[in-house]
Amino acid sequence: MRMTATLDGLIIKAQSGFFTVHTEAGNFACQVRGKLKQRRLASDLTAVGDRVTISTHADGAGMIEEIEPRRSALSRRSPAGRDRVGPHSAAGEKEQVIVANPDQVVFVFAVAEPAPRLGMLDRFLVVAEASQLPAVICFNKTDITSETRAQEMFSFYESLGYPVIYTSARNRRGLDALRERLRDRLSVLAGPSGVGKSSLLNALQPGLGLAAKAISRATSKGRHTTVVPELLPLLFGGWVADTPGLRALALFDIEPDEVDGYFVEIRPLVSQCEFNDCTHLRERGCAVQAAVERGEIARSRYESYRKLREL
Repeated sequence: MRMTATLDGLIIKAQSGFFTVHTEAGNFACQVRGKLKQRRLASDLTAVGDRVTISTHADGAGMIEEIEPRRSALSRRSPAGRDRVGPHSAAGEKEQVIVANPDQVVFVFAVAEPAPRLGMLDRFLVVAEASQLPAVICFNKTDITSETRAQEMFSFYESLGYPVIYTSARNRRGLDALRERLRDRLSVLAGPSGVGKSSLLNALQPGLGLAAKAISRATSKGRHTTVVPELLPLLFGGWVADTPGLRALALFDIEPDEVDGYFVEIRPLVSQCEFNDCTHLRERGCAVQAAVERGEIARSRYESYRKLREL
């Protein structure tokens, strides 16, 4: 086959060694050039979200020639499907990149039906902090519980510095704010089932939620260890990766004594504890426990920390 062009592009889908690369000239089904595969890396060579240079051919096929360095990644080290924090994580395991170069992670939860699982949300926020990714929280279904009531319940997340958006896919409330947050960014969406994520995506862009649900069904047929998201284009600019497998994302490479560094309200208090190795669970002179008693740290957040710390 005769080479016709070299183009820069974005990997939007990966499947069985083939990568769909989006370019200004269209999409191309590509494989990775053999010389690139010879690199010995501690991470996946290519992943959805990677920026690449490809050579193309007249039949629409292509070859990935170069891969740009990643500026960020949402990843995990759990090839055996284990889900734990602790010293038994295998340091030599290869990093599995779920999405390369995301600009942010958007965590979608319902204010009711189902009741919000704040422990899961806090776990997700720890994943974002550990990955050094900006996190946005979206509380959906404000048509069930008023937005005022929802703000009373969840505004403490805003006080921690996390952007919080309140939406209703049914009443189309909050969609403009969410659309602006997604515009011209590569965003990863995650959340438990039943929170109205597909309805929310459909409200933002007709058919988008249906496309995400089709990917979710295909993903659920495989093991969690082989979760590969697909980037979906936003007509108002940007890309979104709906990542159902993130529900089971392991904090596999985070040691217990690191967890306090990923709770933004606990982190600045660590140096104020009486003991350098304070676990913030039962020691005297603990600045974190004192802050909880004074109401400066939400008790639900402290309980989330305690559960992760004691795993």
